[in-house]
Amino acid sequence: MGKPSDLVGHPAPSLELPSIPDGQPFKLPIGEKPIAMFFFPTAGSTGCTMEACAFRDAQVENVTFKRHPDLCVVGISGDPTAKQASFADQHNLRYPILSDADGAARKAYGVGKAFFGMAEGRETFFIDAKGIVRGVYVKNLGFQAHVDFVEKQLLATEGTG
Repeated sequence: MGKPSDLVGHPAPSLELPSIPDGQPFKLPIGEKPIAMFFFPTAGSTGCTMEACAFRDAQVENVTFKRHPDLCVVGISGDPTAKQASFADQHNLRYPILSDADGAARKAYGVGKAFFGMAEGRETFFIDAKGIVRGVYVKNLGFQAHVDFVEKQLLATEGTG
């Protein structure tokens, strides 16, 4: 695939990745429910912690997220599941965190590098209930902006539903 934005309007690439806490396969897209899928560089880093916790908090505190309890939030990094499990436990993350150790998911979704190729990119995809990518947000800093992007996507689905 090319750039992440090339996916908008097209079916989301299928994935099957190990998830925490048990390493069992998690398949995407799920179908029948919208997905907010965010790729993050490293479990436990300051920025990734802020982003992951922002998604956690939005599910409980954000009015728009609460109106969409079927929204499936999924985080993906290249970390091994043991590191992700510790990260999720430490920050009380209750949504799936998937391990993309070989980078196949990043490649399938066209997620690039950041900071002159020194770090993995931070990108969020919004996939509708039919499995179609409806939007992509690429920003390596401004971690709350990824949650704001998903909120705008959810609001847009309300206008069409």
